[in-house]
Amino acid sequence: MDKTLQRIQSIDVLRGIIMIIMALDHTRDFFHIDAMTDQPTNLDTTTPALFFTRWITHFCAPLFVFLSGTSIYLQSLRKTKKELSLFLLTRGLWLIIAEFTIVGFGWSFDIFFSFFFLQVIWAIGASMVILSVLIYLRYWALLAIGILITALHNILDTHTFTDPTLDVLANLFLLTEFDVMQLGGGVALMCAYAALPWTGIMLLGYALGKWYSPGFDTVRRKKLLLSTGFAVISLFVLLRLSNGYGDPKPWTEQKDAMYTFLSFLNVNKYPPSLMYACMTLGPAMIALALLENVRNRVTDILNIFGRVPFLYYLAHIYIIHLLCVVLFYAEGYTFADNFKLDMAFGFRPKENFGFSLGIVYLIWILVVALCWFPTKWYEKYKRTHKKWWLSYI
Repeated sequence: MDKTLQRIQSIDVLRGIIMIIMALDHTRDFFHIDAMTDQPTNLDTTTPALFFTRWITHFCAPLFVFLSGTSIYLQSLRKTKKELSLFLLTRGLWLIIAEFTIVGFGWSFDIFFSFFFLQVIWAIGASMVILSVLIYLRYWALLAIGILITALHNILDTHTFTDPTLDVLANLFLLTEFDVMQLGGGVALMCAYAALPWTGIMLLGYALGKWYSPGFDTVRRKKLLLSTGFAVISLFVLLRLSNGYGDPKPWTEQKDAMYTFLSFLNVNKYPPSLMYACMTLGPAMIALALLENVRNRVTDILNIFGRVPFLYYLAHIYIIHLLCVVLFYAEGYTFADNFKLDMAFGFRPKENFGFSLGIVYLIWILVVALCWFPTKWYEKYKRTHKKWWLSYI
């Protein structure tokens, strides 16, 4: 097999892993009995099993964004700057539109679109639009910008924007305060993924793509991935031990060593802090190194999931929510019981609904199994057809 294809496969395999793990978090959102009344990272009420169920999914969004950046670099090897810029602009705008329409509807099942909850697809789309302008800069400038955004945005952790317009822009691009913004006409918006910190992570992924250029020495790449990965993990540990700059939530001593360790790992995702980025991206680079030469039935399956991430994302949201609708009516609820949550999760009551964590895991396995069929079909279709719109889905 061509070496370039092998390199791309290792990226797709890792992406496939995080796509499967992502479905666990979203299955928990809809089916865990405490998902809408408590946080799995609340150390006063969580269990280690529940905490790590949430914690392992912390790797999904940053790796999703990071590997998107790597894919963009690989596209830059076969497109001109102008072609790539236009593609990033149009695909970014498409993803933003998708977040407000087909993605948002998958989360809410609200035909009136009364609440928009901007998440990772919004962040990726907005980051691509930003990158469509930055792409004209030199490689080292893009790397520097990515490092600076990731390392310095925590300076604004405690900043308050008093001007209403600046506050809205900050919630969309810099800070995640989970403010509900009223758009008028009974329509509201909340942004969970302030775009700019995620743009920094995308730029870091773009920079990593250079190591996957054709002709780049395989042994050198693996050494760079391993050494950089361990260095980034070490930076996370040092920053976290200092309990200073790099995350707005300091760790504290808890009731026992286990819960103190959980506090140590409990870093801020919204927006992704410097410590959060180090905690997730360091292991990702090590995983890329270890997966490079692995080829078996499992990686073939993961590769298929990883090649069509947007289609998988849509499929898993709709499958999870449709299963939730079945449970909703099976438990005796009626349509009038809908949309009681602030975030308009239709057919998902706030309290006394759902299962224990063990049952959630079983539902998660079912969800992934059901996702396999549309994902496999679309991956084959995309691989065997050359239609222009396939690069957007």
